Amino acid sequence: MKTAELRQKFLKFFESKGHQIVPSSSLVPHDDPTLLFTNAGMNQFKDVFLGFDKRAYSRATTAQKCVRAGGKHNDLENVGYTARHHTFFEMMGNFSFGDYFKKDAIHFAWEFLTSPEWLNLPKEKLLATVYADDDEAYNIWLNEIGMPSEKIIRIGDNKGERYASDNFWQMGDTGPCGPCSEIFYDHGDHIWGGPPGSAEEDGDRFIEIWNCVFMQFNRDESGTMNPLPKPSVDTGMGLERMAAVMQHVHANYEIDLFQNLLKAAARETGVEFSMEIPSLKVIADHIRACSFLIADGVLPSNEGRGYVLRRIIRRAVRHGYKLGQKQAFFYKLVKDLVAEMGAAYPELQEKQSQIAEALKNEETRFAQTLETGMALLEEALQGGVQKLDGVVIFKLYDTYGFPYDLTADICRERNIDMDEAGFEREMEAQRTRARAAQSFKANAQLTYEGCDTEFKGYSERQTEATIVALYKDGEPVNTLEEGDSGAVVIDFTPFYAESGGQVGDVGYIFSGDKRFEVRDTQKIKAAVTGQFGILVSGRLNVGDAVTAKIDNDVRNANMRNHSATHLMHRALRDVLGTHVEQKGSLVTAELTRFDISHPQAVTAEEIAEVERRVNAAILANVAVDAAVMSMEDAQKAGAMMLFGEKYGDEVRVLKMGDFSTELCGGTHVARTGDIGLFKIISEGGIAAGIRRLEAITGLNALQWAQNQERLVRDIIGEVKAQTEKDVLAKIQANAAQTKALEKALSQAKSELAVYAAAKLLDNAQDLAGASLVVAQIDAEAGALRDIVTDLTGKSDQAVVLLAAVNTGKVSLCAGVSKPLTAKVKAGDLVKFVAEQIGGKGGGRPDLAQAGGTDADKLPQALASVNDWVNGKLA
Repeated sequence: MKTAELRQKFLKFFESKGHQIVPSSSLVPHDDPTLLFTNAGMNQFKDVFLGFDKRAYSRATTAQKCVRAGGKHNDLENVGYTARHHTFFEMMGNFSFGDYFKKDAIHFAWEFLTSPEWLNLPKEKLLATVYADDDEAYNIWLNEIGMPSEKIIRIGDNKGERYASDNFWQMGDTGPCGPCSEIFYDHGDHIWGGPPGSAEEDGDRFIEIWNCVFMQFNRDESGTMNPLPKPSVDTGMGLERMAAVMQHVHANYEIDLFQNLLKAAARETGVEFSMEIPSLKVIADHIRACSFLIADGVLPSNEGRGYVLRRIIRRAVRHGYKLGQKQAFFYKLVKDLVAEMGAAYPELQEKQSQIAEALKNEETRFAQTLETGMALLEEALQGGVQKLDGVVIFKLYDTYGFPYDLTADICRERNIDMDEAGFEREMEAQRTRARAAQSFKANAQLTYEGCDTEFKGYSERQTEATIVALYKDGEPVNTLEEGDSGAVVIDFTPFYAESGGQVGDVGYIFSGDKRFEVRDTQKIKAAVTGQFGILVSGRLNVGDAVTAKIDNDVRNANMRNHSATHLMHRALRDVLGTHVEQKGSLVTAELTRFDISHPQAVTAEEIAEVERRVNAAILANVAVDAAVMSMEDAQKAGAMMLFGEKYGDEVRVLKMGDFSTELCGGTHVARTGDIGLFKIISEGGIAAGIRRLEAITGLNALQWAQNQERLVRDIIGEVKAQTEKDVLAKIQANAAQTKALEKALSQAKSELAVYAAAKLLDNAQDLAGASLVVAQIDAEAGALRDIVTDLTGKSDQAVVLLAAVNTGKVSLCAGVSKPLTAKVKAGDLVKFVAEQIGGKGGGRPDLAQAGGTDADKLPQALASVNDWVNGKLA
């Protein structure tokens, strides 16, 4: 059975059991700071399990793309050397949201695996594990499935603490969790290994193929297990592992999908195909992870997800390097991956060229890294080094991106030991810094069990409402007193909660002398809005009737900027190309910040054209229409989905004439003309292939134009121009005059320094027939070379070392008359002095330059030159 057929068979089976087939979510988790990447099928349903979100279905099934290459779940270093570890893998899952539980989950799994209609696996080849305390699951296997008791294995807390068990599943340090029951396949006694729980469990004979997770708890930040409102089911079947079973092979890399990728890797690296080459497995695995991550909007960078992607790419390229391939090759495998998986994941086909371009660019950059790293490593290994210092290894790895294992390979070839302890000390210090700056931390959510909030803000700016909950210091209270900071939940609200890049509304909630200033609005649950701020007067109680009113000026500014963002997105794609995709946004009353995928800076001409198109759309003054429809209908209407948004089964489609159609839940102007003037005020790069634009609208744009006009008037007065047209010519004339004066001054100082230095030769110290000149002079760094050259040209026996200090930095230049260079070399002399003042340098035997940072040590360093030169001449 082919891998693609197995994938479809799984989905069809659970569809026949009343499950909704749900598309795979992005590898970049939405609104979940606890995860670096999507690493399990249940990630997209986390809020459903917690009760924060609702779906139109209570049963679901998915083929979920997953990555485990960073954070807690990291398989990267094992990839290529084991039979089943991958960075990217597909998890087939079926889920119950408060519908069925342990009994049906186990029966469904058993039927799919063993029924002749489906996979028809031999029952005697299967065994099960359960959490030690889970008698319910144990009895279902024993009494209902009929599995022999010796094949049902209880696994307790085998990882050092309560609930730390192979049979207690949790997504991360916090979140939904519960006991699980795993199903193992016995590959046969010809393969070494024992059943789970035995001393030989790490062998490859018994392989886990299915995991039924019984979601019962939500672990909070304190470690407390809070029962979920509705016990649920999350199951997973590793597609690659099951494909190996169905294709009667032992290792995942032997299945049809990987065989084709392995052969492509051999083709592009120029080696003969063999399953015994780990590097081919690394490359075949990594092309999947890298391509899917890029397709989901991740690009190589030096932090976060982009850094993990960069590591994976460089690991693949390094293995190609090991196989002898020194040219860019990795990107050429994208077409082979598309042939294998493009039908199941259309995003690979749609973004094939973008993926290949991003990989090629990173390969090219890494080629430069390899070249730089090799040069630095060669320098560090000079002089008979017996052991490479751990600080050097870490610097190569951390600063220059030079792989540790490549450094290790080179050291092994030359029989040089590595200071692994020193390297690990540096790495641990780095990990400590990383943990301190860790951005993927859990956000505590307010506990709320009341009614949903009805949002009225699309049509109303003020509503009458009742307070249904109050919070102070994150805890529910019945009363807020004057001066208290907290949160208010009301049954009807005009306040828009922060979402999709648009900040939350501000305003007031009041009644009589009671006045709560709303400073931010956030979602507490999917359909519950919290107004956060401070009670400036009076007392508020749960149950109070109040009026909620947003700040109209702030809301109007937000709407202008948000609507302009949609028009700008369309204009950027029209001007720069359809490869442009949104990579993040921030909409405030002051500006709109928009991040896009684009490989180079947006030119001034391109920015001007984008501004022209957006302002043309504004002048057209077309209506802005919003409609709620099914996701399928929205896609048929050509609506664009924005990065960072989370969409349900029904979506809100925002249409601005023929200019823009996008999915968006934000607040917008009624007509494009309401936006007023649009102006882009900044553009720059924030990561490899990511550009950030900031723009303003309305009164903010008018104020910006007025400020620019005032600045021009000030400049006209400062340069004494007659009109605006004369300003540039006047500035250019002043700049040319300034440059000429600076050049004349520099020349005069150099001539003066040469004249003064000429006297130094008259007072040179005689050393074994050589004339030694050592001095600190008042000169610019660039003049030292000319002065030293002049002095050595006047004598056949001169040794000169001159220093100058400018803005705290030391410049050195050494010169030696050519007849003396057999004994004294200028490069050695300048290096000797530079090392004493925290610097380095070098050059030819007759002329060399250097620099340093410690000017206080310069006098002592100059004083040491006499003995050094004397020793060379002796």
